[in-house]
Amino acid sequence: MSAVTTTVSEDTANPYALSHLDSLESEAVHIFREVAGEFERPVILFSGGKDSIVMLHLALKAFAPAPVPFTLLHVDTGHNFPEVLDYRDRTVKKHGLRLHVASVQEYIDAGKLRERPDGTRNPLQTVPLTEAIQQHRFDAVFGGGRRDEEKARAKERVFSLRDEFSQWDPRRQRPELWQLYNGRHAPGEHVRVFPISNWTELDVWQYIEREGIELPEIYFAHEREVFSRNGMWLTAGHWGGPKEHEPVQTRLVRYRTVGDMSCTGAVDSDATTLDAVITEIAASRLTERGATRADDKMSEAAMEDRKREGYF
Repeated sequence: MSAVTTTVSEDTANPYALSHLDSLESEAVHIFREVAGEFERPVILFSGGKDSIVMLHLALKAFAPAPVPFTLLHVDTGHNFPEVLDYRDRTVKKHGLRLHVASVQEYIDAGKLRERPDGTRNPLQTVPLTEAIQQHRFDAVFGGGRRDEEKARAKERVFSLRDEFSQWDPRRQRPELWQLYNGRHAPGEHVRVFPISNWTELDVWQYIEREGIELPEIYFAHEREVFSRNGMWLTAGHWGGPKEHEPVQTRLVRYRTVGDMSCTGAVDSDATTLDAVITEIAASRLTERGATRADDKMSEAAMEDRKREGYF
């Protein structure tokens, strides 16, 4: 009897295969559930930026129809975009969540922190963050960091151990073969957890489109008063900009990433829809942080230095 050869088309070879977005979502959901079962007091860092928005959306899906079993934490620099803070508060109210806010301004007023000469407060977030973690005894802290953002973040595991001072030591990284995560930590230590670590900026935007996730309006093109500094368009505001030699002009811009007004640059853009933003991102050859974050340009190792001190 002659052998029978059956040819299966590529489209029907595995009808149960997950798309790349489904695979990323599945991994993130697994991470959230793993932390819920392994830790006592997890918290989600939530700023109202797109990565933390996607992270919260994934957490809601991971535990639906039950409520998310984690509180939220935001380190407010005092220079945040009003549109983002409004979105943050609407989201917390909509889902009945509990939000802790650690205020940089309160630390400055109390004399625990000093304003920087350049006016930026993003590097000042570390102390309020680490003290909030210690005060509330959080043992797992979810962050929206992704490996494609910056080279120091590319070094970090999904479960990243921090010592009793919230400091990160790259030499203490643990292997994570077969999606097996080691959350073991000593008293006083905690673990930073990055559920979307393996996502790219393009993945995030494609997922936002697929899921119909609402975002703050500053992620889409709009007219804004900005001024140029160090090759970036910064928002004019009470935080200390612009200076006399930095003229303000109205431009059509949008934000790829959101920190605070003192360190986050806008990009020229006419992308007013999700499709237009995705097309723009797909053509970009600069990471969002490399193109628009002044705090990452302070030195070659700016992010890694801050992470070693306890930063996100």
